[in-house]
Amino acid sequence: MIVVTGATGHIGNVLVRQLLSMGEKVRVLVPPFEDLKPLDGLDVEIFRGDVLDIQDLEKAFQGAKVVFHLAGVISITSKKRNLMYKVNVEGARNVAKVCRKLGIKRLVHTSSVHALREVKPGSIIDENVPFDPENVRGHYARSKALGSLAVLEEVKKGLDAVIICPTGVIGPYDYRLSEMGRVILKCARNKLKMCIKGRFDFVDVRDVVRGAVLAAEKGRKGEVYILGGSSVWIQDLLITVQKIVGMPPKVLIMPIFLAKVAAAFAVLLSRFPGYEPLLTPYSIHTLTLNYMFSYAKAFKELGYTPRYTLKHSIKDTIDWFMHNDLLSPPKCTNSKTVEDF
Repeated sequence: MIVVTGATGHIGNVLVRQLLSMGEKVRVLVPPFEDLKPLDGLDVEIFRGDVLDIQDLEKAFQGAKVVFHLAGVISITSKKRNLMYKVNVEGARNVAKVCRKLGIKRLVHTSSVHALREVKPGSIIDENVPFDPENVRGHYARSKALGSLAVLEEVKKGLDAVIICPTGVIGPYDYRLSEMGRVILKCARNKLKMCIKGRFDFVDVRDVVRGAVLAAEKGRKGEVYILGGSSVWIQDLLITVQKIVGMPPKVLIMPIFLAKVAAAFAVLLSRFPGYEPLLTPYSIHTLTLNYMFSYAKAFKELGYTPRYTLKHSIKDTIDWFMHNDLLSPPKCTNSKTVEDF
């Protein structure tokens, strides 16, 4: 039996689907308040509990051979700061401690490339770059770095765990609208035609899930694996969205000084309930680092290879948005296949 925390999230629900397709019995740990829609129709055992509660974890992990820990709080603003540190740090520490106590055969902890130490812009990032909470930007990155180090501390005490670090995740089954899901959706709705000059590495959620399964099967104890896809300029990503939905491909580059002013204003607006900005000082900083992420280690040790191209990932995401009534089909009557451009 396999336990998945964070199973209603983007990676989490796709992982559950993959595990079920492999014939695995799956138990999911879900907070009492969380909507179960991403798991509708899936044959899973639901355990209501909190990663901040040791007793909940001990009950949820009983009988498990593998635990995939994905529960986390993601935000590009600071308004969820306290919750991020609780869940991303204390939650990770609790999960690792309980896995060690119960003798779980393998813990796969999901971290992030953002948790790795910041180095010179334009650098190639691999697993030789360490988790460093004192040399990253933003509370999310710092909390994920601290959580990852907490897991590695338990490894020193005997826990069998590996850590995966996905890059920017995109793809279908994005029920709760991830940061990049919101970007793609807004662009597809013809409400986003400007961006800054910057790039990042994006990977399909289904490739991340395959990488997580491979890490559980083949990963070396205590090792970290970057799960990346392809590096792309944000302008090109948005133009790809426009082409897929049949809009004229045109995206303007916003000067950095103007973007910073807009981001500062967006942060102020984010204090109001319901407003989640796409452009913040953190996102500007991240995109302008222009890192190139290497998944060579995962390829060599796990056999990890991304199968989905950016165009296919975006097309599948848009199709999923339309199927789930998040994007109106009439706006996409001229949509094309990825082979059309």
